[in-house]
Amino acid sequence: MPSFDAVIEPDLVELKNAVEQANKEIGTRFDFKGSSAKVELASPTPKTRELTLWADSDFQLEQVKDVLIGRLSKRGVDVRLLDFTATPQKMSHDKLKQAVPVKSGVDAETAKKMQAALKAGKLKVQAAFQGDALRVTGAKRDVLQEAIALLRKELHEWPLTFNNFRE
Repeated sequence: MPSFDAVIEPDLVELKNAVEQANKEIGTRFDFKGSSAKVELASPTPKTRELTLWADSDFQLEQVKDVLIGRLSKRGVDVRLLDFTATPQKMSHDKLKQAVPVKSGVDAETAKKMQAALKAGKLKVQAAFQGDALRVTGAKRDVLQEAIALLRKELHEWPLTFNNFRE
């Protein structure tokens, strides 16, 4: 039976390139001269990737965030993958640091919302939560394409990607 996986995962190559381009722009901008403003990408484990934004003031931190968002959008990385809700931490010498987690994988709550949306759409598909992905199986390819369109429409706040499409 045809199936696909619905997941939330960033394109790591593009994410790394966007961070490098943001750091290059920060290094050449006049308003950042002599400051410690930068963006770091840390990935201790595949599940816990995060960006760290460094700046000298609140205003500079917002400017670093704007530069990063601009570079991410130019590289085609969905900005909804980043969670900017954490409050910046004060470091020594009045420097600021903000940890920005990168969303990866589908959690159980999101999987339940996706399953409920598929059931409400009355499509003839089965959805099973497997690890950090939701596997959707149907009898025909057309039904799976309708399921993808429905998930994109109903869960527009989540940056879903669909992969592992099988016949």
